[in-house]
Amino acid sequence: MEKPPSEVPATVEGAVNGSQDAAEPGVPAPADVPHARRNLVVLVFSNLLAGVGVASGAAVGALLAESLGGTSMAGLAQAVGVLAAAVASIPLATLAQVRGRRWALSLGYALSTIGALLIVTAAVVGQLVVLLVGLTLYGVANATNLQSRYAAADNVGSGARARTMSVVLWSTTVGSVVGPNLAAPGAVVGSGLGVPALGGPYLFSIVAYLLAGLVLAVLYRDPAGSAAVSAASSAVGRVGTQDDGGARAEPRRTGALAALRWAWAHPRARFAVVTTAVAHGVMIMVMVMTPVHMQHGGMSLQLVGIVISLHVLGMFAFSPVFGWLADRFGPLRVAVGGMVLQGAAVVLGFTAAALVPEPGAHAGAHAGHSTAAPVLDTEVLTAVALVLLGLGWSACVIASSAVLASVAEPHVKLPLQGATDALMNYFGAGSAALAGPLLAWGGFQAVNTAGAILLVPAVVTVILAVRAARPARPAGDLVR
Repeated sequence: MEKPPSEVPATVEGAVNGSQDAAEPGVPAPADVPHARRNLVVLVFSNLLAGVGVASGAAVGALLAESLGGTSMAGLAQAVGVLAAAVASIPLATLAQVRGRRWALSLGYALSTIGALLIVTAAVVGQLVVLLVGLTLYGVANATNLQSRYAAADNVGSGARARTMSVVLWSTTVGSVVGPNLAAPGAVVGSGLGVPALGGPYLFSIVAYLLAGLVLAVLYRDPAGSAAVSAASSAVGRVGTQDDGGARAEPRRTGALAALRWAWAHPRARFAVVTTAVAHGVMIMVMVMTPVHMQHGGMSLQLVGIVISLHVLGMFAFSPVFGWLADRFGPLRVAVGGMVLQGAAVVLGFTAAALVPEPGAHAGAHAGHSTAAPVLDTEVLTAVALVLLGLGWSACVIASSAVLASVAEPHVKLPLQGATDALMNYFGAGSAALAGPLLAWGGFQAVNTAGAILLVPAVVTVILAVRAARPARPAGDLVR
């Protein structure tokens, strides 16, 4: 009789402490995975394309929504996309469990392609409802991009998972940089096809998503030992068979809530779920209010763009470094480092907000008491804070993903990954919604204070994970 998930804690508790060459039972070593190298190239290329698709439209989405529905609709464009990614995470993981990563990722990009087509249509016909439907499907690409990192982990052994996932995540950097710069060319291309300027960039999104989905459908092959294939084959294999007691065994399927309950009972898995959601929530809360804070402080739009670009660079550009560190020293240590980075970011953000001169301070300043130095200080501190915020997010997400990718029980692994990504996006959407009222109530200092408070659950779970692992390790070997 097969063991229930509660009887296999070692598959997540013991296999992710540090650099280990042995894979979990049923997971082949890298040399044994057919098409592994090709699969990884396909995932990097498709993620790069999808990153371009996401960023191309993100630069003009709020403006398009505003043009069709007024200023009150501008923020809805971002909210719809985030919520769509949250809702899509679990169905995509379920499809991966049943049919494999190949079809789940391909379908995700196919839906995003349809979404981009609807957005272009909405721009042409001027229909807000069509735009919102399009933005909903368009947001599925974010969930698909996130799940591609787990697909990368399926193709390697346990000693290389974190850095392999980080390389796939790193490929998003190219899209994040190139995408926003396609707004002007997109407007030119769109005008030649009769598409309004704000709908033109989505033409590039259509091409990018379509190519990403086709590349995955044609070239990607799920490894034989992956969780998706193992779950599907084991379910099929149990149909029509009998267990030890003579009763007919039914395929066992774990839902998202059941997977989260399982994670709650396992300290490392619980740490991974909570840290992923918390790190994303802190990042979103501070990041979305930074441009507003900077504008209130009299900083230029050009400076705002530079600071946000540096933040995005921090999120993705150094992810291979954190992946290597997680494989070498263990995900717990890297996650703690990420929390420290995000903690430093909110402290610096709080300090930068305190240095912003009050409105009218320049007019009332006495001779010999220039406020130029404090303004310069807050510009530098804000930029450094946003870079640290992005670096902390990268470290926490990669480390947590390495833990989730090391869950060997196939009936828990994929549903837990989908549920974590959904929770991550819901937490981000909630944090973004709270950030505005917090800024209005207590300024940027209140936003950073709330970010610091949000870090507390992650700190608690990592302490509990360390304590739970100590008895199983030699006395002289620190828990990693």
